Amino acid sequence: MLHKDLISIHDLKPTEIEQILTLAAKLKKKPLSNLLHGKSLAMIFEKPSTRTRVSFEVGMFELGGTTIHLSPNAVQLGVRESIADVARTLSRYVDGVMLRTFSHEMLVEFAKWASVPVINGLSDLSHPCQALADIFTIKEHKKLKNIKIAYVGDGNNVCHSLMLICAKMGINLAVATPKGYEPKFEIIRLAKTDAKQSKAVIEVINDPRVAVRNADVIYTDVWASMGQEEESAARKKIFKDYQVNKSLVKLANKEALILHCLPAHRGEEITADVIEGPSSVVFDQAENRLHVQKAVLALLLGGKK
Repeated sequence: MLHKDLISIHDLKPTEIEQILTLAAKLKKKPLSNLLHGKSLAMIFEKPSTRTRVSFEVGMFELGGTTIHLSPNAVQLGVRESIADVARTLSRYVDGVMLRTFSHEMLVEFAKWASVPVINGLSDLSHPCQALADIFTIKEHKKLKNIKIAYVGDGNNVCHSLMLICAKMGINLAVATPKGYEPKFEIIRLAKTDAKQSKAVIEVINDPRVAVRNADVIYTDVWASMGQEEESAARKKIFKDYQVNKSLVKLANKEALILHCLPAHRGEEITADVIEGPSSVVFDQAENRLHVQKAVLALLLGGKK
C-alpha cells in the first residue's frame, strides 16, 4: 500500500512508484475487476477537465466503484464552508477524494483534515498523476535505464512533477525554459537532492537546442496554463524559440519519443507535423492516465494488488 495520500511525487519512494507502474500494466491488460467494489470517490473540480475527469470516472467504474462529481459552485471550498469542514464531512461519506485545484496549499490543507485518501488531480504546483503516466508511457517504448528526457517550455506544474519523478527513478532530465520561467527553486532543490541518491542528472538551462541534444524523449506543454490566459500574447513572444518542431527534433536521438500532456496548441509549443508524427506517443500517454490512476486508486482506496 501507498501512503494515505498522493499529493506530490516527492512523497513516494522509488519502490512505490514501481509498484504503481507494475499494477498499472496488469490493469491495462485486464481492465475490469472488483478491486474497489462498493467504494466511492468524490471528485472536486475547480479547474476545467477532460482527461482527468473521464479517466478517474472510467477508472473507478472499471474497478467496480463509483464517483461523485462536485463542481466548484457546489462546494465553494473555503467560501461557503471551511476546507476543514468539507474534508471531514466528505470523509464520512466516501472512500477517497480527488481534488483538481489552483492552490496547492488548499490541497495540502484538505488532506490534513480528511481521514480518507486524497489524490492530487492537479494543482498549480504539481501534477503527480500525469508524471506517473508519462514514465509509464516511456517505459512501454524504451528501457528507463540510461535514457535522457528533454523538457522544453514553461517550468510549470507538469515540469515540476516530471523533475521529481525523474530524480526518484534515476532518469536524466534536461529542462529548457526562457529566463524567468524556470521551475520553482524549491522543486529544483528537492529534485537534485533525490537525484544524488538515484545518480540521475537533472539540469535546468535556457537553451532548448542544448537540452534536446542526445535526448531519447522530448516533452512539451502549453506556454500559458489555466489561470495564465492574460499572459498568453506576451508568452507567445517569449517562448517562440521553444517550439518543438522538426528542426529541434532532429537534434535529438533518431528514435526520440514525443510527449505532450494535452491539451495542445498546435503551431505554438509544438507543430502539427511533430505531434501527429510517427515518433509521437501523445495519445498513448493520454490513455495511460486511465491505467496509472486505476493503480493509484486500487492501492490507496484499499484494493488488493
